[in-house]
Amino acid sequence: MQVLPFDDLIDVPWKNGGGITRDIAKGLLGTQPIWRISRADVAQDGAFSNFAGLTRVLTVVSGNGMVLEHPGGELNAAPWVPVCFDGALEVHSRLTDGPLTDLNLMFDPTHCAADVITRNGPLEQITQRPPEGIIAFHVLAGRPEIGAAKLTTGDTAFIEADNARLALGKGDAVLEINLRYLGQSDAIKLSIANR
Repeated sequence: MQVLPFDDLIDVPWKNGGGITRDIAKGLLGTQPIWRISRADVAQDGAFSNFAGLTRVLTVVSGNGMVLEHPGGELNAAPWVPVCFDGALEVHSRLTDGPLTDLNLMFDPTHCAADVITRNGPLEQITQRPPEGIIAFHVLAGRPEIGAAKLTTGDTAFIEADNARLALGKGDAVLEINLRYLGQSDAIKLSIANR
């Protein structure tokens, strides 16, 4: 297991000044990113970047949520509720009650499949890692135990080899990110930011 503490993340301002992004990790097939996990601070309404060819799962991790308006309607991104959509979707975000932070998973569906699940305590379980793939846990609240490590809000743990013991006390919450590699994609290598 590898852990990336929240305090190790580096702030990178958006080009349009609308927020700040912090890279967490990516999966590389050679030098090509196949998936990416990042946190973004969103300070104002605005258009999303186009990520054609990728699937995007967005989860508001702090703040009061936002509405994702697109030509076919809208998606409600409520706190701690993962929202999945095509990266090419033309989206304009509208904050519902002030600035927020969201966690984004973007992945190439030709190389991997993914699920993002919110887990709330109290809970104790052994999480099964996919035979080809990884599990990541991003802490939403509290001091959960993952394996032998005790984490805090904003930390991310990566399970590449064995299954993982997850122990959540009352008030603890995590996002569980399951990435399953498809076909010849077992050569994807984990690259953790700032390592």
